[in-house]
Amino acid sequence: MTADPLIRNFSIIAHIDHGKSTLADRLIEMTGALTRREMREQVLDSMEIERERGITIKAQAVRLWHEKDGRRYQLNLIDTPGHVDFGYEVSRSLYACEGVLLVVDAAQGVEAQTLANVYQAIEHDLEIIPVINKVDLPSADPDGVIDQIESHIGLDAHGAARISAKTGLGCEAVLDAVVTRIPPPPADRTSPLRALIFDSTFDSYRGVIVYVRVKEGEIRPGDRIRFMASGSDWLVDEVGHFGPKMTPDATLGAGEVGYIIAGVKDIRAVKIGDTVTHAKRPAAEPLPGFREAQPMVFAGFYPVNSDDYDDLKSAIEKLQLNDASFHVEAESSTALGFGFRCGFLGLLHMEIIRERLEREYDTEILVTAPSVPYRVVLTDGTELMIDNPSKLPDVSKIDHIEEPFIEAHVIAPPQYLGGLLTLLEGRHGVQKKMEYIATTRVLLTYELPMSQIITDFYDKLKSVSSGYASFDYQLIGYRPDPLVKLDILINGQPVDALSVIVLRADAERRGRQLAQRLRKIVPRQLFEVAIQAAIGSKIIARETVKAMRKDVLAKCYGGDITRKRKLLEKQKEGKKRMKSIGRVDIPQEAFMAVLSIGEDE
Repeated sequence: MTADPLIRNFSIIAHIDHGKSTLADRLIEMTGALTRREMREQVLDSMEIERERGITIKAQAVRLWHEKDGRRYQLNLIDTPGHVDFGYEVSRSLYACEGVLLVVDAAQGVEAQTLANVYQAIEHDLEIIPVINKVDLPSADPDGVIDQIESHIGLDAHGAARISAKTGLGCEAVLDAVVTRIPPPPADRTSPLRALIFDSTFDSYRGVIVYVRVKEGEIRPGDRIRFMASGSDWLVDEVGHFGPKMTPDATLGAGEVGYIIAGVKDIRAVKIGDTVTHAKRPAAEPLPGFREAQPMVFAGFYPVNSDDYDDLKSAIEKLQLNDASFHVEAESSTALGFGFRCGFLGLLHMEIIRERLEREYDTEILVTAPSVPYRVVLTDGTELMIDNPSKLPDVSKIDHIEEPFIEAHVIAPPQYLGGLLTLLEGRHGVQKKMEYIATTRVLLTYELPMSQIITDFYDKLKSVSSGYASFDYQLIGYRPDPLVKLDILINGQPVDALSVIVLRADAERRGRQLAQRLRKIVPRQLFEVAIQAAIGSKIIARETVKAMRKDVLAKCYGGDITRKRKLLEKQKEGKKRMKSIGRVDIPQEAFMAVLSIGEDE
């Protein structure tokens, strides 16, 4: 198959905060894609939430032009996230590329997510170009970092560009390396159209905007296209590229990255990983798509006001279009009414989705405590996957429960080793390996239950290492554990949204902590409220929210004692009746209290 010698498709990958977005800024500035007046820091981080948090959440594409040896090259750059929760964004972006720039901080060296991203690039058989960033820092050690890359990743890094993305020092060498080392894409424009959808977004006026990498053939406005997974046909209104703003083109050809607008109003017609082809001259078979993202953290999203259910549903559908790793199905709760069971890649992913729903779609959401998926093996041999503790079958029908285990990689300076070992072993971790990457870096490999890292683990990790530890993990399968369901009863009624699955050995401690936390959060009523933690029918902890008192004797000055007794008895009867029919409104903090019980409490 022929290749287009003047196109290069590449991604920038790195650990979080090693300078991916800043390098993208310099490349955009140097190639003249934006003027100095139009430039701003992290120009490809278009969402407000990305700019506030200083992290990339969505991969962003931009077309650049670079001249070398009298030839003008088209460079399609995709800036990717660095946080472990957005690894699926990185994976999808790599499908659209032939090579990557691996950015490593000259002061911090190889980190956990550096390794994870490199392994993804190797899996996609991409050309990897090491780039040593932040060489202008006083603590920079580029030679030591090059040794780390060669010894732990196995890449030849002696010719690596040494740059400062902040000042622009050495960035010209990066553009030259992209042109000389990254292979041009296959570019067969005569075959039937096959374009891979690697992302999409929704515009209220123009419908679904589809981001594609054209593998074969070409596409023009006026063409009738077909999405091969849904089988639906649409007329193309506009095609174009990102410069970084959407810029219309006359055509998009094989080897190029761009967008298609075809007035698609039906969100379900577009699926990330699908193949776009021509309706009149369709391709024989679709391109291999992406592996489905497997959500590992689940939580319930409910509208604060039940009348807003349809608005929340519409907002979730639009956001799902822009985030293929966000899984949703409808569910209902006796405590909270109708809502959605949502699946995420991690806790930060869940936080970002919640914030985007509230900001971009103006919805008010109540979020239940997150949990991981469990594999339940029944006594008759049947296997069930349970992502909601309230759906756990009766204990008499369960043979055993299996939970997901991960292999965690933690890289940190050796002086924090004691605190890190205490933290990991306190989370039921088993050490598999400990090795020194350099005199200043140690790599810990642990196996531990996924449920132990979805609450406050990341905060604790940063706390015990003074912010220096980096963390990455991979799922390694399911293993049986002595697990039980811990129920919370308020006023004798189980609150399904507060149920959690815990290790039997931890159940009593967790139940007691949870009851104590809820006692401070559940608002006082005119009657006494009992908060109980139970395993099956056995109550293992109890706390009481005292009733608010009204002084019914305030107007009694002296007089017969029987009159006072009668008033007190009447009040007692009223409270008893109120308790039997009274409804205790449970605030959002109560659901998050399940989250915030740390190991050190």
